Amino acid sequence: MKPEDVEELIESALEDADATVTHARDKHDDDHLAATVVSPAFEGLSLVQQHQQVYDALDDHMTTDIHALELSTYTPAEYDAA
Repeated sequence: MKPEDVEELIESALEDADATVTHARDKHDDDHLAATVVSPAFEGLSLVQQHQQVYDALDDHMTTDIHALELSTYTPAEYDAA
């Protein structure tokens, strides 16, 4: 699955999300991805809940098209502070 397709899935499922997806560094296959997702939908949620929202957005692709996903999630305020 192409990184831009994963970005589109995430951004269409999460409120005002901005997703940046790349192939994970030091991996030699196309199904290891790294994603940074910024969304106000993460406000007040634990890190586990934030990640679950992203996994829910990717649905079955996590078991069929994506072998591994290195995931970083932020609220807009957290991202601006980082």
